[in-house]
Amino acid sequence: MSPLAHIAALPVRAYRLIFSPWVGFNCRYQPTCSAYALEALEKHGALKGGWLALRRIGRCHPLGSSGYDPVPDPDSDMSDG
Repeated sequence: MSPLAHIAALPVRAYRLIFSPWVGFNCRYQPTCSAYALEALEKHGALKGGWLALRRIGRCHPLGSSGYDPVPDPDSDMSDG
């Protein structure tokens, strides 16, 4: 993970440590949004991984979908949306 990705992961790790136990473990996606964000930052770096994490969090709302939503591989095409 790049140094910038480590810095970008700090708020996610803080959320998992501080807020996640209070909010509960009822994520509509698998893997959870925080796990997705950490994996995206590790696989894609701070900019692209951060963008993927923000897109994922943006899809997490009552009218959104649910289910298995893995982090795309770095070599996959992201032109689908």
